[in-house]
Amino acid sequence: MRFHVLGPLSITDGRETVMLQPSKPTILLATVLLYANSVVAVGHLQRTIWGEQQPNTAKAALQTCVLRLRRLFGKYGMYETPIEAVPGGYRITADEHTLDLLGFRERVRAARELSGVDDGEAELYALKTALALWQGSLLANVPSEVLHRDEVPWLQEERLRTVERVADLQLGLGRCGEVPVELWGVTRMFPGHERFREQLIEALYRTGRQSEALAEYRRVKAYLLEEFGVDPSPSLQKLELAILRGEDLGGTGDAGSAQLVRLAPPGTEPAPRAVEPAPRDRYTEPDPADGAVSEVTEVPAFTGRQEQVAALLAWLAEGAGDGPALLTGAPGVGKTALASHVAQRARERHPGGTLLVRMVRADGTPRDPAALVREVRAVLDARAARTSLTSAARTLLLLDDVVDAEQARALLATVSDGTALVTSRRSLSGLVATHGGWVSRIGTFTDQESYELLRAALGDARVVAEPEAAHALAAHCGRHPLALRILTARLLTRPGLGLADAVGWLAEEPFARLSLPDDPRMSVRHVLEGALDRIGPELAGAFTHLAGLPANGFLAADVRRRPGRPEAGVTADTGTGTGTGTDADERVLEQLADAGLLEEGSPGPYRMHDLLRGYARWATDRTGTRQEV
Repeated sequence: MRFHVLGPLSITDGRETVMLQPSKPTILLATVLLYANSVVAVGHLQRTIWGEQQPNTAKAALQTCVLRLRRLFGKYGMYETPIEAVPGGYRITADEHTLDLLGFRERVRAARELSGVDDGEAELYALKTALALWQGSLLANVPSEVLHRDEVPWLQEERLRTVERVADLQLGLGRCGEVPVELWGVTRMFPGHERFREQLIEALYRTGRQSEALAEYRRVKAYLLEEFGVDPSPSLQKLELAILRGEDLGGTGDAGSAQLVRLAPPGTEPAPRAVEPAPRDRYTEPDPADGAVSEVTEVPAFTGRQEQVAALLAWLAEGAGDGPALLTGAPGVGKTALASHVAQRARERHPGGTLLVRMVRADGTPRDPAALVREVRAVLDARAARTSLTSAARTLLLLDDVVDAEQARALLATVSDGTALVTSRRSLSGLVATHGGWVSRIGTFTDQESYELLRAALGDARVVAEPEAAHALAAHCGRHPLALRILTARLLTRPGLGLADAVGWLAEEPFARLSLPDDPRMSVRHVLEGALDRIGPELAGAFTHLAGLPANGFLAADVRRRPGRPEAGVTADTGTGTGTGTDADERVLEQLADAGLLEEGSPGPYRMHDLLRGYARWATDRTGTRQEV
């Protein structure tokens, strides 16, 4: 069994992850886990559960909480409970393999040792794998004012120190383009953290974004003046002056062993190693050791998809060497979650490890496959140097959000038997033609799967008490996994909001409320906007137009009758003469289906998922325009 406290409190037995419902036993478990391997006094446990005003029965109730936890552990085959009663309190035994907090600290400790041997790349990789263990809002399902007041802040501080070190290393190694991705959200959550602002401003300047760097300086200056009546620190002021003068920046801050290269002048990055670069209009500029590779981590409260899980595990066990397993489907439908869960279940068959390779950047631009190949090989070589395994040990790759077949082919060559899980919004028929494999189109949840996800995330007590409201919430989310997970995250932080009230709250502004206030990228709107950006304005215009067609499906003949239709013989996507108007309309439908934005009949009309249709209509209403194909 493994415990997770770096996010909502959850436990996993290797097959499934259970997010605990908000309760007193949950508070007890969180408290002893935060002090794992140490005795936690009875008095302190009582304060974290009941606060300063404790009932007379607190001691007996505490023992009941322990018994309930032991029964929960027994349900997962853990009969020799790790919680033990000792004189004066309770203690839980854990290590870096059974508690993510200890795993995080162990990886940070290992990174600190690497800083002493001037291996900045290895230190950076170790720190990024440590940060990958953080999975959302800390202890969001633990209703203890004491823990959130006294314990959560110092846990956050541990993470912030690690984020700061990562940015220092990236700057020192000349990987400035990665820093804004790490720091945009952090600087918005902690606007007064001047060191983060300084790192972000430097990174923007050194990647040729001088105006954005100066705007960021003005933003922090205004904040500090308004909130505290002080000016920015001397180092920030010095940085602004250097930018205004157009100076070449030297290393700033204490980057330690990260100062390995001469820092590049503004607007440039270190040249990649001798690899033929991809065309500039296809992939982002190659960047050595791009930070795109990390260990696969389990998805909290994974539910549903049991048939697909069984089929994928069988393929990995029996079909190894017969090509990759390809998961396709609409944006946010849960392809990555399913693949990550399967990779975790299959890790014993892959002694070389399970590696997640992010095929696109946070802004949606594709990564260069040559740079990704270099990083995967560097990670495998580094692991071989630290362990008794060879770099050829069987490894499972999870290629996440593949843009085209060319990207995937390059990465598949890095594993000896071609074993990989591939997720993509596109069908990647070219990859299937050359490599074979197993293909599954992932749809939205069933009503029951949606209900089970709500139960796993919010707890039985909250969901079972209002089952009709729970089903209504699932319907408002279109039973779409991303929408449901965002909704549960918002409801976990609002424990006083009843599910029936949440139905009305969500219905008022669904696309405004299906987003996380502290992470704008975690929103249905952001994901769908990114999906439309990928397909270009012509197809995006077709998508918004099709949202107004009948909900029971449509054929090319229906599209042909739309206003503003192109002349016959001109394709919608290229503007060149390639066939009849019917051909052009059919091609538009096929391209949208290939991008995961339409669903195909068998055979029959094309359909659009309710959530995607609702978004297209909402976006059209906001702009007051609709682009015709």
